[in-house]
Amino acid sequence: MVINDQYFLGGITVATFLFGFVVLFTLKRKREKKGGATSMAINGTYKNNIKMTTSSEVNGHCSLEDIAESSADVIIVGAGVAGSALAYTLAKDGRRVHVIERDLTEQDRIVGELLQPGGYLKLVELGLEDCVNEIDAQRVFGYALYMDGKNTRLSYPLEKFHADVAGRSFHNGRFIQRMREKAASLPNLRMEQGTVTSLVEQKGTVKGVQYKTKNGQVMSAYAPLTIVCDGCFSNLRRSLCNPKVDVPSCFVGLILENIDLPHINHGHVILADPSPILFYKISSTEIRCLVDVPGQNVPSIANGELAHYLKTSVAPQIPPELYKSFIAAIDKGQIKTMPNRSMPADSHPTPGALLLGDAFNMRHPLTGGGMTVALSDVVLIRDLLRPLHNLHDSSALCKYFESFYTLRKPVASTINTLAGALYKVFCASPDQARQEMRDACFDYLSLGGICSEGPIALLSGLNPRPVSLFFHFFAVAIYGVGRLLIPFPSPKKVWLGARLISGASGIIFPIIKSEGVRQMFFPATVPAYYRAPPITK
Repeated sequence: MVINDQYFLGGITVATFLFGFVVLFTLKRKREKKGGATSMAINGTYKNNIKMTTSSEVNGHCSLEDIAESSADVIIVGAGVAGSALAYTLAKDGRRVHVIERDLTEQDRIVGELLQPGGYLKLVELGLEDCVNEIDAQRVFGYALYMDGKNTRLSYPLEKFHADVAGRSFHNGRFIQRMREKAASLPNLRMEQGTVTSLVEQKGTVKGVQYKTKNGQVMSAYAPLTIVCDGCFSNLRRSLCNPKVDVPSCFVGLILENIDLPHINHGHVILADPSPILFYKISSTEIRCLVDVPGQNVPSIANGELAHYLKTSVAPQIPPELYKSFIAAIDKGQIKTMPNRSMPADSHPTPGALLLGDAFNMRHPLTGGGMTVALSDVVLIRDLLRPLHNLHDSSALCKYFESFYTLRKPVASTINTLAGALYKVFCASPDQARQEMRDACFDYLSLGGICSEGPIALLSGLNPRPVSLFFHFFAVAIYGVGRLLIPFPSPKKVWLGARLISGASGIIFPIIKSEGVRQMFFPATVPAYYRAPPITK
């Protein structure tokens, strides 16, 4: 009788297994017919196949208390540089990832086009280095600095690295599409076009998001962890941080065509009046020009005021080799503008959610450090999540993620502080002490050796150490004072030197204060630095 029962139970088990297999196979076939991959054409020869889900494939309005087995481990809001990179690396580690991006078509932006060598190394660490291939990206080996008819070349210290390590400049949209394509190729990653309107919270814990699909249908998606990476215009950051956004200037973007820069494979920075002008190649035939305009407003494009300003105030300060192409680019009329935002990272830990990318932290784009910070943060989050088997204990996970805010500080704060300080130093000023600081900076960098290698290593993200930044910044100030006092000091020069030191302090110390002195210079003294991962089953 026992044997018969065993055969009977075995028969039921086999029948149940076969029935389940047939049901799953049928559902899979229906899903493939209904959904499938959506092919998205990219300008010219750049094509991507971004996998997008239909509304019926989303979890829909499931219960907050009972998140289904088929739901995602992580929801990522935004598929820009940070979002796409994070989605890929988490999915590659076996997490089920649901990405919701407002617009999956290729964007035409005038920032996020230069990746420093430090950022490229992070791409390599994430396995995404091939995303700079097949987009006509240009290698960058350093900068050329121009001021008052003089110029000097600053090369990245790449001698100790593999030959492929260098900066990269490219069309931002092409780069992001390549990352989206690679992320969407993973079977456990779902990428959907939709606009997230709010976070879904329950008793102070974020459970997921509410969003509108491409067709306008209101949907909800749930996961133990929601990571918000929806960019500088984030409409969700107010729920997760204390945003203090500053707009010190705007960029006016142009494209110069069919011409080479005076220093091949180098970005060019013109210390113009009133503020810097940038040039760098973004393809084999195109040079991006970014003209910095101080303040939150630029002259009107529609009535020709901006074109007039560029021709009369900016063009005379352009290197002669680029003058004709600069005027031609203005006459072509394809002028874009972009506000330059800076915002220190000041999040308030929220169970179930995390901020990342420009939604979390911004700095002036003069130094091109934004993508390096974002990719560095992605690597850090990946490493913090790897020991965790599941993410359902939101409170413990939130406590654990306090270490992220401390561990990221040395790299992020160095790049943020350098960007803010360098922009203020590079801007022209009627204050004689500020002008002396600007002249001293150019001459200090022109000295070569450690005077150029140290600062350029900071700028490139290859040596993002706060102490090194502090040392070189005040070395410039002291060098400026020395120039004033040698060979014959006078009371007037001594007073000017004192104002120079005071002005330098007034530039860097407020930035360091906003970043956090202890977290920036002494992170090991912060208890969260040693936070252990929560025990998960």
